[in-house]
Amino acid sequence: MQAMQAITAAILAAFVAYIAAWYFGAIEGNFALLLMLATLVTGLYWLGERFYFLPQRRRAAQAVEAAAAQRRGELERMGIAKTDDDGVQEARQSLLMQPWWLDWTAGLFPVIAVVFLLRSFLFEPFKIPSGSMVPTLLVGDLILVNKYTYGLRLPVFNTRITQGNAPQRGDVMVFRYPPQPSLDYIKRVVGVPGDEVQYLNKHLTINGQSIPTRDLPEFFDADAMRYFAHQQEQLGAHAHDIILNKDVPAFVQGASEFKYRDHCRYSAEGVVCKVPEGHYFMMGDNRDNSLDSRYWGFVPEENIVGKAFFVWMNFGNLKRIGSFN
Repeated sequence: MQAMQAITAAILAAFVAYIAAWYFGAIEGNFALLLMLATLVTGLYWLGERFYFLPQRRRAAQAVEAAAAQRRGELERMGIAKTDDDGVQEARQSLLMQPWWLDWTAGLFPVIAVVFLLRSFLFEPFKIPSGSMVPTLLVGDLILVNKYTYGLRLPVFNTRITQGNAPQRGDVMVFRYPPQPSLDYIKRVVGVPGDEVQYLNKHLTINGQSIPTRDLPEFFDADAMRYFAHQQEQLGAHAHDIILNKDVPAFVQGASEFKYRDHCRYSAEGVVCKVPEGHYFMMGDNRDNSLDSRYWGFVPEENIVGKAFFVWMNFGNLKRIGSFN
């Protein structure tokens, strides 16, 4: 058991060191990988506890009880009828008690396993870190992402194992940022495979069809402390709000050399892109304050994480709780 204590202490120390290095920025952490490893490690301990360690402790407790019963029998033959069994019960409870190294591994497995399964295959929580999706999503919104709508995927590897539904124009989607897949981004699907997306003079056209918009009263962005032009845009079945900054020019400045860059044409009026097969064109609802497909290119199908659909909490504004378009 001393060896198991040392091994467990080393494993727990490795987890703590990884989390600390991630927290202080020494490494680029991967929560999905960390959770999967925690599930595997605690699962192995849980199996060991159920099929080896617990039966071993029970046999030791039964041996103590058998020895105490034998001693009582011997005392009764000697005419001593009354014996004190308190020590036996304490010894039995001590032997059956789960040691700390199992309590911190096998004892945590059910909780970790449930979190792992829920997060990997059903719903994953995210926090909105920037204003690129204002006014639909605000900084500080805590959202839920549906992990099965677009097909179930293996955690960490992100390999799709069920077909699911294809993303539709207007969906708000979480995906792995193509230039740095360890980061998760959230934007709106504007172009699906085969679409020609034009964003010229701050107006969206898809496959030659102008996307209808309706002017709304100016939107006050509390984080930027200013008003912006506010419109409702009808993208497919989705009617959603966007904001525009009239002080920002229409041309795209600083686009990188991304894959399939030759599918895009840039001009002073904006950009026109033909979406490749198996890829999606993404844009933020805060059109002039969003680092999106105009700058770093298309999102491949294998980078999809899930469909965002619900704000479950915003500690600064409880009225934010609810679904969104």
